[in-house]
Amino acid sequence: MGPAEARRPRSRWAWLRRLWALSTGRFGLIVVGVVVATAVLAVFWTPFDPQQVEISDRWAPPGWPHLLGTDASGRDILSLLMAGARTTVLVAVGAGLVATVIGIALAALGALTARWLRESVAVLVDILIAFPVLIIAMMISAVWGGSLWVVVWSVGIGFGVNIARVTRPELRRVLHSDFVLAGRAAGLTPAQNLVRHLLPNVAPVFIVQLSWGMAVAVLAEAGLSYLGFGAPVTEPSWGLLLAELQRFITVHPLSVIWPGLAITLTVLGLNLLGDGLREATDPTLSRSPFATRRARLHIPEVVS
Repeated sequence: MGPAEARRPRSRWAWLRRLWALSTGRFGLIVVGVVVATAVLAVFWTPFDPQQVEISDRWAPPGWPHLLGTDASGRDILSLLMAGARTTVLVAVGAGLVATVIGIALAALGALTARWLRESVAVLVDILIAFPVLIIAMMISAVWGGSLWVVVWSVGIGFGVNIARVTRPELRRVLHSDFVLAGRAAGLTPAQNLVRHLLPNVAPVFIVQLSWGMAVAVLAEAGLSYLGFGAPVTEPSWGLLLAELQRFITVHPLSVIWPGLAITLTVLGLNLLGDGLREATDPTLSRSPFATRRARLHIPEVVS
């Protein structure tokens, strides 16, 4: 094995080392990793049955065996949070997949097709983006009933349109680059050019939008469940738990902190992870130590 071949496997993970070197990326990676690990663990084990009602244990303070206490029905709050993490991960990943497919499809149609089709897609995107994601979700829920899949599809469609709106001009800019023209001259089809050259060069912009969409999916699920349009009462959810506990905030304020803190940290972690991934994967950024130090001090901007 030559020196070049020996270096190749390490280069595949260079972006992960750069991500870990950023304080924002490190924080986001840890938070998202903990939430995903908790969701996977909750599939097989929780300290107590999340739906088990024990009236004799109602409003138990934090301690052993209920580390975070219990609610008004005697259910273990830690078990409810662990089970709710499954719902959060399902909604975030599902909405992200739907947004990715819709966003890339609309962006490609709006950048690589004939002029009349490009302009039609641009007008369609401008019309759809005028509807807030939560309004779309509530409208769909009113027709089809509240469920997690309503949240997944409504948030996925809403942010898929947003991804297409931001990614389309980037695709148009990269489309006129020399390497894209060279690939076209070499006989690459538009689809091959899209996969090999266009998408990798717009990935930093796409990643920020996708991470923000997944963060909003978590907020949308919690908000819709809080309002009764999201997860059914039989499905553990941080939003449902927050809605149930907020009635007792003046009597047991500590119990409300846990679901609110879980939602806040998850949304913050997704946003900072997306910002860190942009810094780590953007080929236009300098990899000098000064640039790394400057990236560590970068304050993430919110992209709507």
